Amino acid sequence: MTYVLLALAQGVLVVGQADLLSRVLSGSSSLLPLALVIAGRATLTLGQGTVFGWTAARRKRVQRGRLLRRGADVTLLGRGLDALDPYYAGYLPQRYAAAVVPLAVLARLALADWPSALIIAVTLPLIPVFGALVGRHTKQATERQWGQLHRLGGHFLDVVAGLPTLRAYGRDESQTEVVRAMADGHRRATTRTLRIAFLSSFVLEIVATMSVALVAVPAGLRLLSGSIDLRVALLILLLAPEAYLPLRVLGTRFHAAAEGRAVLDQANAVLAEAAPPARPGTGRGTAGRIEVQGIVVRYEGDRTPALDGLWLTVEPGERVALAGPSGAGKSTLLRAVLGFTGIEAGRILVDGADLSELDLAAWRRRVAYVPQRPHLFAGTVADNIRLGRPDASEEEVRRAAEAAAAHEFIASLPDGYGTELGERGLGLSTGQRQRIAIARAYLMDAPIVVMDEPTARLDLTSEALVAEAAGRLLEGRTALLVAHRPALLSIADRVVRLAPREVPA
Repeated sequence: MTYVLLALAQGVLVVGQADLLSRVLSGSSSLLPLALVIAGRATLTLGQGTVFGWTAARRKRVQRGRLLRRGADVTLLGRGLDALDPYYAGYLPQRYAAAVVPLAVLARLALADWPSALIIAVTLPLIPVFGALVGRHTKQATERQWGQLHRLGGHFLDVVAGLPTLRAYGRDESQTEVVRAMADGHRRATTRTLRIAFLSSFVLEIVATMSVALVAVPAGLRLLSGSIDLRVALLILLLAPEAYLPLRVLGTRFHAAAEGRAVLDQANAVLAEAAPPARPGTGRGTAGRIEVQGIVVRYEGDRTPALDGLWLTVEPGERVALAGPSGAGKSTLLRAVLGFTGIEAGRILVDGADLSELDLAAWRRRVAYVPQRPHLFAGTVADNIRLGRPDASEEEVRRAAEAAAAHEFIASLPDGYGTELGERGLGLSTGQRQRIAIARAYLMDAPIVVMDEPTARLDLTSEALVAEAAGRLLEGRTALLVAHRPALLSIADRVVRLAPREVPA
C-alpha cells in the first residue's frame, strides 16, 4: 500500500510540475506555485529513499531469520541476501511508479492534446516488449552467475574447514587451482551478465528517444502552423519524456535487481524444502504410542553402556516422567527417541513402526522438544517463539506466550514482542528463556512432547511458573519428560525411575 501511495503522489507531482512550468514559460503563471511543487517532488524523492531502504532492511532481516532456522548456507545468508537491496529498494517500488506515472501523463495529455496522447499510448508498450525480450536472457545469465558464486562460496568454505586435512595429504596446492578456476568462471559469468545489461539499456534508450521524437516533431510542426498554442506545445514536450522515463528506469533497475531475484528464488526453494507440511484441523494430529524395546546405547570410548536393555512403553496421551540420579541415562533416552543418538541393540517403535525406518525429519515434526538449556537466537522475541511455527500470526504468538506464562514479562520488555535479543537470549533470565522455549513448543502444537529437565537451575518462583506452563502444554499430548523436582513430577501420570549405571573400577 505504501508503494501505491508514493507512486500516486509521484504521478500527481510530475504532471503538476510540467503543467506549471509550461504556464511559467508561456507567461501565464508565477514562479511560486512551481517552486512549491519542485520542493514537494524533491522531498518525496528523499522520503522514498528512506522508506524503501527501511523496507528492504526489514524484509531482509525477516528472510535471514527464517533461513537461519532452516540451516541455509553462509553464502546465501551473507552475500546472497545483501543482493536483495536493489530488488526491494529499487525494482519493486519502481514497478508501481511505472504503472501509475505513465497513466497520469496520458490522462493529462488526453485533456490537453489527444493526438499526442494517442502517439504515446501506441509507442509506450514498445519499451516493456523490448525489455522483456532482453530480460529473458538477463534472467538466465544472472541465474548462472549466482550459481557460480554459490558453488564458489560453498567450495571455498569446505576448503578452509578441511585445510589441515588437505595439507596432511598434500592436496592443498591442487585445491588452489580448483578455487582459481571457479573464480574465473564466476568472472566470465558476471561479464556476460553486464554485457546483456548494457545492451538492454542501449535498446531501451533508443526506443524511448525515438518515441519522444514521434511526439515532439508533430507537436513542433503544429505549433508553427498555429493549430496549437505555445503553452500546450510546451506541456507536450515536457510530459512526453516523463511518460517513458519510469519504464526506462524500471529496465535499468530490472538488471540491477536480477541477482536479487535469483537469490530470492533460491531462498524460497530452501524454505519450501524445509517447511513442514500443512497441519490439518488444529494441527495436533494423533498422539503416538512410543515403545522402547530393550535398547542399548553406548557412547564412543565408553565401556559401560549409557542405557543397557531398557524397556518402556508410553501410551497415547500418557505423560511419563523419567527420574533417577545423574548419569542414569535419562537424557540419553530422550536423544534416542528423537533420533539424535544411535542405538547399539534393541529398537524404538512409534505407533508400531521402527524408528530406524522412519523419515526422521517427518518424525521430529510430530515432536515438540523443550531442552534443559534452550537456544535462543539473535532476533526478536516473537521470531524466537515462531521457531515452533514460522507462519504463525501475532495473535497466535501472543496466545502461545500466555499459555507459557511468558506474556507478562515479554510485555514489560522495551519493545514487547519486537524486542531484539542477543545471542543465546542475552538479556533474559534462565526461567524466562525456558518459558519462551515452552511457548515455542505450544505454538508448534505437536502431538508428542519431549522435555529435558525444564525446571533445572531455576528458583522456586520460576520453577512454579515453568511447571504450570508445562502442565498446560502437556494436556492431551503424549509426553516423555526428565524431571527431578516435585513440581514437575506432579504433572506426570507415571514416574519411571532409572537405576544408576554401574561403572567398572
